[in-house]
Amino acid sequence: MQTNSAIKEYMGIQKESMSGRELEASVLTKAGLMLKACQENWDAADRETRLLDAIKYNQRVWSFFQAELSEPSNPMPKKLREDILNLSLFLDKRLFEVMAYPDPAKLSIVIDINFNIAAGLRTNPEAEA
Repeated sequence: MQTNSAIKEYMGIQKESMSGRELEASVLTKAGLMLKACQENWDAADRETRLLDAIKYNQRVWSFFQAELSEPSNPMPKKLREDILNLSLFLDKRLFEVMAYPDPAKLSIVIDINFNIAAGLRTNPEAEA
């Protein structure tokens, strides 16, 4: 079952040595890179397959975040959780829009969000305090 592959990948990498933040940044970066590759090679013969794979991967990553952020025991501040959940709903809507009406320009915002959140996760909050 492919739905579990992102979670298995997530857990496998986590066991190796990455912190949770590093792991989240890594999967978001991969998700962004998959979409970016589709965007940059829009006229490729296999675009439809690669685009669908990239969208599915992005949806699995964000579904995992949605599940984690919806947990009442999640230690993140409630307002931040709500903001990220709202962002994830926007991303879901955009990805469904891309599936219905493919256009490489529509991928830019999803790519940017993935990369920006990944960059934020890679910063050291203790160093900024």
